[in-house]
Amino acid sequence: MILLDGKKISDEIKSEIKVSVEKLIRKKERPPHLAAILVGDDGASLTYIASKIRSCDQVGFKSSLFRYNSDISENDLIKKIEDLNINREIDGFIVQLPLPKHINEQKVLLSIDPRKDVDGFHPTNFGKMALGLKSFIPATPYGIMKLIEKYDIETEGKSCLVVGRSNIVGRPMSILMSLRGRYGNSTVTLAHSKSKNLAELTKKADIIIMALGIPEFLKYDMIKKDSTIIDVGITRVEDKSKRRGYVIKGDVDFDSVSKKAKFLTPVPGGVGPMTIAMLLQNTLDARL
Repeated sequence: MILLDGKKISDEIKSEIKVSVEKLIRKKERPPHLAAILVGDDGASLTYIASKIRSCDQVGFKSSLFRYNSDISENDLIKKIEDLNINREIDGFIVQLPLPKHINEQKVLLSIDPRKDVDGFHPTNFGKMALGLKSFIPATPYGIMKLIEKYDIETEGKSCLVVGRSNIVGRPMSILMSLRGRYGNSTVTLAHSKSKNLAELTKKADIIIMALGIPEFLKYDMIKKDSTIIDVGITRVEDKSKRRGYVIKGDVDFDSVSKKAKFLTPVPGGVGPMTIAMLLQNTLDARL
């Protein structure tokens, strides 16, 4: 079994980005500037934002965090976004999800200038991606495609099963894996929590991308030998024996599946680091 080491590959990508930033600075140009909007004090969101800020520091980006109370109105939040849209010093920004229930996420995402939408969630970018045009690709799918490329995993003509239909991972992955290109051209099936006989689908797939959100769902007897398994799942599972009181689990039963798969991502250390690396890459591209 070959471990798809997202930490290693993301560090390589960050090093390349840092070199590009140093070139900008040598030319007396400003470094890329990534901003983030955080509403409320969700623990997981705070952790993700902190990680993104650290990564910006590592590569020489400027970063800004705009924090607002969870009772901010939808109109006020959109006004803040519009301010960032016209701020020439900010190349790209993200709105950390989820948002409070009284705020319409789609309305908020639609208010972001597609040219600064480094999360790749705006319909303009999503549509361009679906057509195979240059666009900002959502960071997690972008990271997965980069892992496939770096490890030169054969995808052409292969059976690819994407489990999960979110607009953040599942749907864009199904599109990217079917696009023309060396690391596409797969025959894609998109399944989800309501799909019947899911195990029958997983047993036939050469490539499985798990984004279901159920810890250790995919087992040894559910996959074919020498398949490629990419685990996007990340769930906090209570474990009082641990200092933090929980452990992080993916959607894949790593210990059993590792005995049968040819390629497999770990959790943590697989897709997660790649997501942040590709967010930085999108921001660099927005700057250039």
